[in-house]
Amino acid sequence: MRNIKMLIEYDGSKYKGWQKLTGEDLTIQGKLENVLSIMTDEEISVIGCGRTDAGVHALNYTANFHTNSNLSTEKMSEYLYKFLPEDIQVKSIKDCSERFHARYNALSKTYLYIINNNDKRNIFSRKYEYNVTEALDISKMIEASEFLIGTHDFQSFTTLKSKKKSTVKTIYSIDITKENNIVDIKIKGNSFLWNMVRIICGTIIEVGKGNINPNDIEKILNQQKRQEAGPNAPAHALFLKEVEY
Repeated sequence: MRNIKMLIEYDGSKYKGWQKLTGEDLTIQGKLENVLSIMTDEEISVIGCGRTDAGVHALNYTANFHTNSNLSTEKMSEYLYKFLPEDIQVKSIKDCSERFHARYNALSKTYLYIINNNDKRNIFSRKYEYNVTEALDISKMIEASEFLIGTHDFQSFTTLKSKKKSTVKTIYSIDITKENNIVDIKIKGNSFLWNMVRIICGTIIEVGKGNINPNDIEKILNQQKRQEAGPNAPAHALFLKEVEY
């Protein structure tokens, strides 16, 4: 039995997220499993590095699957390029250790959120950036983000309903930069809760607009209530940038 590792990029605009849904093929995982199963003449289950929300994109998403197929990885690559939808692409594919697991072996993930801080949207990139017309105070956004770095209970920054799953996570860094009125928010952490990155970005944007004080972030963390934080930032401007192992 071979264990195959894939590095994938995808435009999540028309998909209902990464994770395959019952009776629903409009997911990234579902599309990959369908093509891989036909290619190998086996029932393939793809293990992903994590779930991305509906509409979220990936620049470097890691996944793996097991197969008895004798096809070379070169032939697999050619087949996937030919038969996957044009908005899903396998950037690299190779044999890996039988112990490799795309989700359990991940050490960190980095997400990128893109904001177009102009008074008008960009027609050609509007599907991949959030147009915020109000002037954003980048220094206050950076100040606010510093309260989130480290290990905290992020109950206020998730829509997760389950009480059984821990909401304690570690954020290693948040980098906020602005160039030509394009604001990038890069967040690196050990792992993330459901909607956590989008809520963090939505809250930081509210700080930039002046609706939330940077010092309030500490209070929001301590309250451990979803309603205390800002709104979910729109999914279409979020990218899974990198996964480290």
